[in-house]
Amino acid sequence: MVSQLVAPPAPLDQAALARALLPFGQSAMLPREAYTDPAVFEWERRHFFGGGWLCVGRSEQVAHPGDQRAEPAGAGSVLLTRDGDGVLRAFANTCRHRGHELLPCGATARQPVVICPYHAWTFGLDGALRAAAGFKNRPGFDPGRWGLVELPAAEWNGLIFVDSSARAAPLRDALATLEPLLAPYEMDRLVVGAQHDYDAAANWKILTENYHECYHCPSIHPELCRVSPPKSGENYDLPGTWVGGTMDLRDGMATMSLDGASPLPPLRGLDDAARRIVIYVNVFPNVLISLHPDYVMVHRLIPLAVDRTRIECTWAFAPEAVARPGFDPRFAVDFWDITNRQDWSACESVQRGLSSPHAVPGPLSPAEDAVYQYVTMVARGYLGQPVWNTGAATWAAG
Repeated sequence: MVSQLVAPPAPLDQAALARALLPFGQSAMLPREAYTDPAVFEWERRHFFGGGWLCVGRSEQVAHPGDQRAEPAGAGSVLLTRDGDGVLRAFANTCRHRGHELLPCGATARQPVVICPYHAWTFGLDGALRAAAGFKNRPGFDPGRWGLVELPAAEWNGLIFVDSSARAAPLRDALATLEPLLAPYEMDRLVVGAQHDYDAAANWKILTENYHECYHCPSIHPELCRVSPPKSGENYDLPGTWVGGTMDLRDGMATMSLDGASPLPPLRGLDDAARRIVIYVNVFPNVLISLHPDYVMVHRLIPLAVDRTRIECTWAFAPEAVARPGFDPRFAVDFWDITNRQDWSACESVQRGLSSPHAVPGPLSPAEDAVYQYVTMVARGYLGQPVWNTGAATWAAG
């Protein structure tokens, strides 16, 4: 069945994209321009990061009535608010008067109204225009026409998603097959205990592709290999705007830490089988969720340029664990900070290598089936088709 086009094709060679979509075992990676051409990056900003659901933060960052926060989204930015009834809302971060940003990206506020810092136009937390100096009783001026532009927003497992296109299908429909896998971890109940922000000189897709395979683990991750067998991965074969799989913990290891030990009990919703694995999930386009027996790590990718990505990494724990006297998240943070930096260094080297005009898309190994699922998802999007993981990555012999 042919997918309905939802965006114009990306400025990439169609034959090269066709090679990426060949059956697993015959396909190649995306063309180098997908990682190096600023024109492709601008297309992605508009159609991947501004054309559907994008993770823009965590619910706890806009938790209370009056909370406001601005985050980049697509070619612009969004303003998040929490109104007096506890409803989360998202608006285009642009004043209806002269277009000034209502908050700078990354900035926060807490007040009962949204006030533009340029001419003090004032909006309610529901986006309605409340006051505009000099326009009161002005003939022909209808305040009801000049409220903020509202965008669809959704809270899912403690994360906030916004659809800047205002046309995407409901988020829960896109992630319906993922929800049962995440539900036992009760992510919306967990409390962030630590955060590290990184700046990687690499394209956002290189970071995600690296996340989807442990083919590289024996080469660069000795700490990881000591606690988790690098060949233990099993990937899910389910539809949805996500790709993911599991890896095992070695016998005698309780979690991903430098010594495999954990000072915390397992999360309360996990059965015995879940306590012996780590689940790694990428929700397209920009969030990586790593679910451990005793904590959840989330990477949120914020692409800044074709060759630069900011990464917000958080570690969340059960609230009763955080409330313990002497709670210390370093057992998890130190392990993943080492591993993250090893990954970013490798990804930056990939970026430099792909910048060579002699770089040619290579084949995928049998251990890179999740990379194949991800690459084909991206390639379909480049062709103007819905970004959707259609399931099985069938290895074709010969």
